Amino acid sequence: MNSPFPASSSAPGEGKLVVELLPQKTSALSTITSQYPLKLISPSPQSYQKSVLVFFLTYGGGLVGGDQVHLTIDVKANSKLSIVTQGHTKIFKSPSSDVVTRQQLQVTLEAGAAVCLLPDPVQPFKGSVYEQSQIFTLHETASLCLLDWVSAGRIARGEDWDFSAWSGRNEVWAAEPKARLLLRDNVILEGDEIDAQDKKLEKKMHNLDIFGTLVLRGPLVENLAAFLLAEFAALPRLKAQDFRSQAKIDRDLKTNLSQHEIWRRARLEQELGCGLLWSAAKIRGCIVVKFGSLTVEGARTWIGNMIKEQGSVEKTFGESAIMCIK
Repeated sequence: MNSPFPASSSAPGEGKLVVELLPQKTSALSTITSQYPLKLISPSPQSYQKSVLVFFLTYGGGLVGGDQVHLTIDVKANSKLSIVTQGHTKIFKSPSSDVVTRQQLQVTLEAGAAVCLLPDPVQPFKGSVYEQSQIFTLHETASLCLLDWVSAGRIARGEDWDFSAWSGRNEVWAAEPKARLLLRDNVILEGDEIDAQDKKLEKKMHNLDIFGTLVLRGPLVENLAAFLLAEFAALPRLKAQDFRSQAKIDRDLKTNLSQHEIWRRARLEQELGCGLLWSAAKIRGCIVVKFGSLTVEGARTWIGNMIKEQGSVEKTFGESAIMCIK
């Protein structure tokens, strides 16, 4: 009898990327290798590109139970790398809870180097078991923009945090003068039994369809970091009331608001409409933004609007770097 579960690869998918700066002052790939189930694709570089663009793919659009992916990235001095995906990374069902699907990413950034990782969300299917580890070691002048987010599953098929287990770990290390941990961010979501009647994890997520983390560190993203902290500080506080009359509010909207204030009001309405909640904090030089939304597209719209409004990511890494959050 054929198994109802896809067959996992017999060996871990290994991958390696090395990005370095050419004499023409443009970044280029000197090494790119990968093997099943990992697939790395980089379009031919163009003179106008501000960073090397690499698509992080998996065969069939996802990982089956037991797949293992190990990717190592070295970004040489003053080089820039953008990593994107072509859609949600699907995590297929595991035959049992002890069959774990894993992805491990190790990134080293030398002086002045920069990495922008803004992928589509991870989409764990019902019954999947997944572990993810992403470790970044940075020179003090290097820069990192990292987005890590996970959805409730195939919502159109009625899945709502129905996976068996999901865990993600992001670490940021200072490389010099000796290795020093700056940030360790762990997200552990323990699912219910497949046929459980009481969906405890679903209740804990309070109707959210997606949960995410944005991590920023380094001089090339410090303007975005300051922008996000300022926007968080400007959020209306709990139980805040506006005692102006509606006529006064309408007049103020027409006469007294700057373009940024108009944008902020529209963003606050969008946050309210999709039930988006978020926070931002500075931890040992890293800016950490946590957010959740009642809809996946609401979260994508929100994070995309934030990053595009401030503008430094597109200016530094190029328009292609933000294709997954448009």
